[in-house]
Amino acid sequence: MELSGRDALASYARYGVSDSVIDLAYEAETQVASVYDRIDDIVTYNQLKVLDAFRQEHFSDVHMGLTTGYGYDDIGRDKIEKIFARVFGAESAYVRLQISSGTQAISAMLYGCLRPGDEMLSVTGKPYDTLASTIGIDDPVHLSLASYGITYRQVDLKADGEADIEGIKSAINPRTRMVFIQKSRGYTGRRALLSRDIELIAELVHGIDPSIIVAVDNCYGEFTEKKEPTECGADIIAGSLIKNPGGGICKTGGYIAGRKDLVEECARHLTTPGLGSEVGPTLGFNSMIARGLFTAPQCVGECLKGAVFAAKLFELKGIKTSPSAEEVRGDIVQTLIFDREDKMVSFTGKIQSCAPVDSFVTPEPWDMPGYNDKVIMAAGAFVQGATTELSCDGPMRPPYIAYMQGGLVKEQVKLACMLALS
Repeated sequence: MELSGRDALASYARYGVSDSVIDLAYEAETQVASVYDRIDDIVTYNQLKVLDAFRQEHFSDVHMGLTTGYGYDDIGRDKIEKIFARVFGAESAYVRLQISSGTQAISAMLYGCLRPGDEMLSVTGKPYDTLASTIGIDDPVHLSLASYGITYRQVDLKADGEADIEGIKSAINPRTRMVFIQKSRGYTGRRALLSRDIELIAELVHGIDPSIIVAVDNCYGEFTEKKEPTECGADIIAGSLIKNPGGGICKTGGYIAGRKDLVEECARHLTTPGLGSEVGPTLGFNSMIARGLFTAPQCVGECLKGAVFAAKLFELKGIKTSPSAEEVRGDIVQTLIFDREDKMVSFTGKIQSCAPVDSFVTPEPWDMPGYNDKVIMAAGAFVQGATTELSCDGPMRPPYIAYMQGGLVKEQVKLACMLALS
C-alpha cells in the first residue's frame, strides 16, 4: 500500500528530524501540491522539446566519439551544438568543455560582441560580482572592457523587480551597442526575470534600434520556464554546463547561443580569428554533454521542487524568503534572509551536513576570488562548483542572505531544511 504524505515524511525522523518539523513539512507539502503540478507541466514540456531536438538532428552513437588536438571535423561536437541551438530556439550554438565557468562564457559573449567605443548598458542593475572585473565597473583593470575603451552604464530595476522601461528608453544613445540582462538574481534580493520581462525589454530595445544586441546571462535560468531568452527576442545568451543545462552530469563546460554571426565572433575570441568554432577537441566528452542536456529538464524540476518546499517550510516558520513558494520562478535560486551572521553560518552548515560529499566539513566565511566581502559556501558536490547539486552560499554582509540553489534530488533539500529547523 502506498504511504500517505505524512507517513512518507516520517522516515526523515531516523535522521534527526523532530516530529514537530515533520508535521510542519507535511503542511508545507500539502500547500504547495498545485505548485509541484505546475513544475511538472514545465518539465514535461521541456523534456519533450529536448527529446525532439535529438530526434530531429538524428543524433547517433557515432556522434559520441573522441577527437584530440585541434578537434577538426568533430561531427559529434557539431551535432551537439545543433541540438543546443534547436533547444534554445537559436540560429547557432557554441558548446565547449574548454569553457570552464558561466563567468567565462558571459565574458566571451561580451568581448565577442563589443568593440572599443561601444557602450554596454545593463538594464538589470549591477551584474553578478565576478563580472565586475571583466567589465571594469569599479576599476578599469588591465584587459577589462573599460581598458579597451568600452563604456558601461546601468539602469536599475524598479523596487518591485519590473524593468524600468522609461529609464531604459532614456538611457539608450547612439553609442549603445549592447543591452545586457542578468536573468537570475545574483547576490541581490530582487526577483529573477521571467520570459515576459525579457520579451518586453527586447521588443523595446529593437524598436528603438534593431542593431542593438540584447544579451542575456542565462545562468541558473535554463528550463525553469517553457521559453528561453532566445525565444523571447534576445540576440545571444550564455551559460554554464555545470549549472542547469548540464543536468547534473557535466563535469565542466559552457555554452553561447543566439545569432550565428554573434556566436562566431565569440568563438573567435575564445580561440583565434580565422579558426573560430572550427577548433576545440571534445576528448571523448560528447556523451557526457549530450546526456547532461537530455536529463536537464528533469534535473531542473527537482531543483525547483526543492526550492518551493524550502520556501514554504521557512515561510510557515516565520523566516523571510524570496521568492515565495507560490511565485512563478525564473531561476533555481531560493533566498533566506536571516538578519544575523551566526544564523546564516549555522544554516549553511546544515546544508553542508546533508551533502553526499564532505558532509563532515564545517563551512567558514573566506576571501573568495572575485568578491568584495567574505563568502560562506556549502558545496558538497560531485562536481566542484556545480550549482544543480545542492549548495548554499552568500556574502557575509547585512541582511545576511543565504542563496540556496540546486538539488539533484529534492529529498536531499527536504532533509537539509528540516534538520535546520529541528
